[in-house]
Amino acid sequence: MRDGIRWLVDLEHWMSSVVFARGISAQELAVRMGGDRDAATEPITDAEAWVLGEWYRPGEDGDGVVRVGEQEGWAFALEYGDSTGGDRLAEISQKGIEAVHYVPIQEHPPATVFYARDGVEVCGFGLREEIWRWGREPDLLLPDLISGHVLQPDGKTLVAPETEHYTDAYRRTLGVIEQRFGLSLSPAYLKEARLPAYAVRGTPDMHI
Repeated sequence: MRDGIRWLVDLEHWMSSVVFARGISAQELAVRMGGDRDAATEPITDAEAWVLGEWYRPGEDGDGVVRVGEQEGWAFALEYGDSTGGDRLAEISQKGIEAVHYVPIQEHPPATVFYARDGVEVCGFGLREEIWRWGREPDLLLPDLISGHVLQPDGKTLVAPETEHYTDAYRRTLGVIEQRFGLSLSPAYLKEARLPAYAVRGTPDMHI
């Protein structure tokens, strides 16, 4: 059974984000997000990544770190702290690459999904706010959202009743994204599994 990405909805404390890219290696993804190609750590766990940086410095930017790997034909980067690597989605997707950025904020403001291709931010929307879409092709995923029972056929009305818990609605939308792009991420990567890490912002201590 594939891991998929719907399980990301159930994360309670991991409040950074994940970037997927198809057509480049994990190392290249880290570089496009601001990392030094030759400065990866030895593979580390999620818990070890959280001790690398100062995530909040009053009056200035904090540190940003990514752990990277590959699964199901996509490279992925887990962002930690004050990383802005995911904000470079158009740059990440240059030269024919596809990229997806999921920001798992809970309920309000909503989690968001962005899709870029070949240097262009194609489309994006907030989860449970899919009636408001933006990007070069804001309606690219509209047929998928309709067939996935997220939106009514008019594209302007949510299927879910207002009483539905936001996690159920989020899970349905992530299922649409998962199926459309074939995304998968093992839950082990946010537990005991080890991945190389790169500094992408600030001056974290990358020595474990």
